[in-house]
Amino acid sequence: MELKHLLYARRDAVARITINRPDARNALSHEVVVELRAALKAAKDDAAVRVIVLTGAGTIFCAGADLNSFRSEQPELDRHLQRRQLADLFVDMTELGKPTLARINGHALAGGFGLVAACDLAIAVTEAQFGMPEVNVGVFPMMIMAIVFRNLPRKAAMELMLTGKRIDAAEAVRLGLINRQVAADRLDAETDALAADLAGKSPIGMRLGLESFYTMQDMSFRGAMAYLQDQLALLSLSDDLKEGVNAFFEKREPRFTGR
Repeated sequence: MELKHLLYARRDAVARITINRPDARNALSHEVVVELRAALKAAKDDAAVRVIVLTGAGTIFCAGADLNSFRSEQPELDRHLQRRQLADLFVDMTELGKPTLARINGHALAGGFGLVAACDLAIAVTEAQFGMPEVNVGVFPMMIMAIVFRNLPRKAAMELMLTGKRIDAAEAVRLGLINRQVAADRLDAETDALAADLAGKSPIGMRLGLESFYTMQDMSFRGAMAYLQDQLALLSLSDDLKEGVNAFFEKREPRFTGR
């Protein structure tokens, strides 16, 4: 996998994907989005990977879309089709079957805000700010709206979208956008500890659980209940579930194999 704008590394069961454009505030150019999709697919297809950490290089997580895309000379249809890659990226993130953890090392704005919302879990440095400032330049956060409203209360999300204001990490915790804020010198330790905790869970349990969550979220209540009952029956066929139950009664740590 050849990457020009990202860094990809795996340590044990954790894959780390880093947007590596610090001079451009880690903006989401078309090329970055295409590479993010490729990197996520590589992590998804690697059986050794159990957790995916997403972060940015330098002191900014991601400042959103590259506004140069609005100034480039190209047919509008081509521009529209390129943007579909971003929509597909967010869909990809619901189909990984592995937990995603945002390591937020700095500001997360616009599309970067959407990336945070799209991750299953998120830890941010106290200094980080979050916002959707698109409205200030005559744009609107169309491409992240569906994700944002699945993660934040409606009125809170509306205020951020309509005013373009920023919030600090403490407010992001209160609204449920991120799980917690930490001092900058604790970011790696906290991220590594949570990733290790996630990596120790059953891979098949994680996969079926995450797939079930993202599938049922748009179902009717009755449809979701019936679907989830079937998914539990499917999970009950796994060796990992049997191992987990046996380990509980034998008072030992389970040895999950992903089968």
